[in-house]
Amino acid sequence: MARRSTAGAVWWILVLASAGLLAPPRAGAVPAYARQTGQACVACHVSFPELTPYGRLFKLSGYTIGTRQTLPFAVMAQAGVTQVKDNRDDEGNEVVPKTGSVQFSAASLFLAGKVNDHVGGFVQWTYDNLNVNAEGNTVGHSGIDNTDLRVVGRIENAAKTDVQWLYGMTLHNNPTVQDVWNSTPAFGFPYTAPPNGIGPAAATTIDGGLAQQVAGLGAYVFWNRTWYAELAGYRTADGVFSWLRKGQDTHTPGGVARLAGTNPYLRLAYNREWGPHSLMLGGYGLRVNRYPDNTLPGTPTDRYTDLAVDAQYQYITDPHTVTSQITYIHEKQDYRASYPATSAGSPIGAGPTPANARDTLRTFKWKGSYYYEHTYGGTLAWFATHGTTDAGLYAPGSVGGSASGSPNSTGYIVELDYAPIQYLRVMLQYTAFTRFNGGNRNYDGAGRNARDNNMLFLNLWVAF
Repeated sequence: MARRSTAGAVWWILVLASAGLLAPPRAGAVPAYARQTGQACVACHVSFPELTPYGRLFKLSGYTIGTRQTLPFAVMAQAGVTQVKDNRDDEGNEVVPKTGSVQFSAASLFLAGKVNDHVGGFVQWTYDNLNVNAEGNTVGHSGIDNTDLRVVGRIENAAKTDVQWLYGMTLHNNPTVQDVWNSTPAFGFPYTAPPNGIGPAAATTIDGGLAQQVAGLGAYVFWNRTWYAELAGYRTADGVFSWLRKGQDTHTPGGVARLAGTNPYLRLAYNREWGPHSLMLGGYGLRVNRYPDNTLPGTPTDRYTDLAVDAQYQYITDPHTVTSQITYIHEKQDYRASYPATSAGSPIGAGPTPANARDTLRTFKWKGSYYYEHTYGGTLAWFATHGTTDAGLYAPGSVGGSASGSPNSTGYIVELDYAPIQYLRVMLQYTAFTRFNGGNRNYDGAGRNARDNNMLFLNLWVAF
């Protein structure tokens, strides 16, 4: 039955993609900015959201290049089918809902563009049709998504032929969403992941742990398109900044993150562009003081220190494009609040509590892509997370837990992309786990293997 359902899903998505072939191509970049710049998609993007050198300059310029639009709106929607190799736990219950058949997964509304020559940005609001609530039911939910607002300035070189100094300030709600290289987490690969798949238990804080929960205010400078530096601070998105986490669960213990004070972020990068080539070598870091229970801001805090190095290479021509990104994140976890409370028998918060006073996590990601005529693409990626064994954080469970208390997970992703026209992309993605939550076989103590979580994902992405 599941096999027939998947085949039907594939058929309908291919029909939709074929219908797109009959539509005439339109000039423009990401829709909200297309009308503003008059540029084709390939001017700013290798494949959305991966930026080209021009796309990076556009973003660092505060999204202000081009002509201000009267209606700066855009809409994006996705539908697809996810197939998990074994979607049943040891008791025969379904692990994730609505797999094996075509599902409308999400839609976003963007308010994006320039306000004037020095102010611009974007605000994204997303409806998640496959949201699973606390009771385990699939209930549609909407809320704020990635948001980045900027104020910028420029100083041209002596010959007035290029920008020598590009500087600005950014207000955003997800660490690294403001970054312009796609080696950092917020806009890193996979650009689209299965909305109803199964993922490992452990991830570093900077890798999505604060998304749409914080207010980040930063200042940056880009000199001669070569050296980039940014300093930012992150606080709980409350008070006048509460709209930056609109739609999040702010009242339930464990619902969202609450931070103490201002938490620093630093980004440094060396960038070089020559002919069709571009290269970036850089590093970034974030220190977070977080309350174990977001509803109890008067308690001591745990501390997370993330330090990362990253690199990106792009070769962009017509018809061939080759890109690659790599990042390594090292996180030190100091449970100065949670561990003393746990050892005293009175844990703080609703979620898992640590069995150790200090832990570490190390995440490595690499991906390489090839595109032909900006239409046909293929990507191979590898990911690995390793860290300290902690039976409190990674407790045994039917699917998501670890019998050994280990967070170690590794795997690879193979992806094929087809973009017959602008604003339409068909993607086939396969994710395979070679290790999951500490083991290859029987990782949960109930007979489940890492490969049981492998996922095949067919996705249709449209925007206008």
